[in-house]
Amino acid sequence: MSRLLTVKNVKKVYQSRFSGQLVHALRQIDFTIDEGEYVAIMGESGSGKSTLLNLIATLDKPTSGLIQLRDMDFNRILEKEAANFRRDHLGFVFQDFNLLDTFSVKDNILLPLVLSRTPYPKMEARLTPLAAALGISELLEKYPYELSGGQQQRVAIARALITQPELLLADEPTGALDSKTSNQLLQLFERLNDNGQTILMVTHSSIAASHAQRVLFIKDGQVFHQLYRGKKNNQQFLETIAETMTALLTKEG
Repeated sequence: MSRLLTVKNVKKVYQSRFSGQLVHALRQIDFTIDEGEYVAIMGESGSGKSTLLNLIATLDKPTSGLIQLRDMDFNRILEKEAANFRRDHLGFVFQDFNLLDTFSVKDNILLPLVLSRTPYPKMEARLTPLAAALGISELLEKYPYELSGGQQQRVAIARALITQPELLLADEPTGALDSKTSNQLLQLFERLNDNGQTILMVTHSSIAASHAQRVLFIKDGQVFHQLYRGKKNNQQFLETIAETMTALLTKEG
């Protein structure tokens, strides 16, 4: 597999608005992701995982260090070009779906292609098989407020995939879903990955992380451990993640 994402010596320092003190959100983050991998990032609130995701999403810039998608250095992307870069190379799935209630499901999904001025026949050619694969073909003329949470998340995934992104970024994608719907969504992510989609998911859920191939643990702005699935099934990997978290918390105590 070829290298898709490189994160090297990345630091992010903020200045506190109230005290003026420097806050080290990320401290020398190093990892890589190969094309076709499915990686989960775990960490408690305040660990730096959301800050890291924002940097990879080009929504913010690191204080120092390198983030690179193939041969594209994020530090060289101008602010006015960032939106086009995200649309052309990255897909996003959020906890709260971020769908537009005044747009139909179809229009929500096609919006990124409309913004990039993709010809309509090409939009339809992408939409039809994607909607069928996600099981939402019969929902295209409905509006988001008419759908269940699980259906809305499938629509959000379709919108993320319609541009055929190199990297799919998922931020707590099961956070607003019940356990049954969450499991269906995670199985869907596995199928997408089996079909070659590279996925980077941020989550605090061990169950969600157990569906990935590799788990990175972030604490105090640093990657301090990682686990590989290997030949384990989801349940076995979940137990390994839980045991690791227990050991790490015990060590911390």
